[in-house]
Amino acid sequence: MLVTGGSSGIGLGLAERHLAAGHRVMITGRGPGRLAAAAERLPGIETFTNDIATPEGRRRLAEHVRRAMPELDTLINNAGIQRRVGIASDRPPWGEAQNEIDVLFAAPVHLSQLLVPQLLAHGRPGVLVNVTSGGAFFPQPFAPLYSAAKAALHSYTVNLRHALEATPVDVVELIPPAVATELAGPGRAHGAGLDAFCDAVFPLLDGSRAEVGFGPTATPDFTEQRAAERRAFEAMSGRFTVPVYRPDGRVADRRSSAFGR
Repeated sequence: MLVTGGSSGIGLGLAERHLAAGHRVMITGRGPGRLAAAAERLPGIETFTNDIATPEGRRRLAEHVRRAMPELDTLINNAGIQRRVGIASDRPPWGEAQNEIDVLFAAPVHLSQLLVPQLLAHGRPGVLVNVTSGGAFFPQPFAPLYSAAKAALHSYTVNLRHALEATPVDVVELIPPAVATELAGPGRAHGAGLDAFCDAVFPLLDGSRAEVGFGPTATPDFTEQRAAERRAFEAMSGRFTVPVYRPDGRVADRRSSAFGR
């Protein structure tokens, strides 16, 4: 399995639990020092330093995974940053905002495009996990661009699940509430305890659930809202013919194909 943004926080917590369960795990991140510290803490974990904010970095990561881990069956798109800047005061050089969009949205979309064929190639069951946020559903004025990017990733995840529905690869959306990590920078950690969160969600990321939340993102009201959204999507998703993945990894038209899971 591959976990992006795996040198700290939720990514490292999930990687640690997968490693303890006997899985082969590779984590990525931009900081070689942090990856080295993670590898020292978790003997046996594999690391790869790269910047997934750039198309070149994502292509380099995908090529490395194809060579080093051809039997990849789990991808966790976890890497994230959060700029706590309100819209009215957000006047930095555009590159800062673009980097946030690239890490939060462009990276998981591009990596999915690059690695889904590999997940399908061996024909075994697989899982692709996109980590979104409660902010995708409750826009946060203190982090508006983060919320918008996570909302976009939620929408893309719904369509990705639709495209992979007839294959052995399940698509899971992990929806954390505020979790006490370094996401927003030093001194800004707040929310649920990291270990409590990871312990609760880890066994639920096996593909048996389309969406996995915790605390505020796992209440009956929140869960029913997501279920109603899925029902509405299913009712509307057949309006137009779209290409989807076949179980063998090839692409076929959904309306004209009779294949199923």
